[in-house]
Amino acid sequence: MHLHYHLYNQPLSTKNQPMTAIFEAESTLTERYQTTVPETVRRALRLAKRDKIHYAIHPDGDVVLTRVAVDAGVDPVMGQFLDFLARDIARHPQRLATLDARLVKRLRSLVGDVKIDLDAPLSVDDE
Repeated sequence: MHLHYHLYNQPLSTKNQPMTAIFEAESTLTERYQTTVPETVRRALRLAKRDKIHYAIHPDGDVVLTRVAVDAGVDPVMGQFLDFLARDIARHPQRLATLDARLVKRLRSLVGDVKIDLDAPLSVDDE
C-alpha cells in the first residue's frame, strides 16, 4: 500500500501524468493503531492540532491523504450522532425513558468533579 499526500487539496498528479514523489515520509503505528503525522506532511498539508484528515483508498491500494476543510460552525461528528438519535427515536419511541433521580445523583458523584483539558498532550499510556 502506498500513501500519497495532496498539497492543499490539490492532487500531485493528473490522469495523464504519473505521480512523482516530491518527498517521502513514514511513521510507525502504536499498539492502538495510532501514528504521528510526520512534520514534513503536517507542513505540506498545513495541518494544525485538531484538524481532520481524509483518507481516500484507491483500487490499486494507494491511499491519498488530504486535509479536510472545516466549516467552523458545523461539527460533522455531532451532526451524524444527532441524526442517528433522531432516526432511532423515530423508529423506536418505546425505548425512551426518563432517568431515575438516583441514577443521575450516582453519575454526578462519579464524574461531577472530573476536569478534562482537550488541548493537553496525550500521556505515554495513551500514545
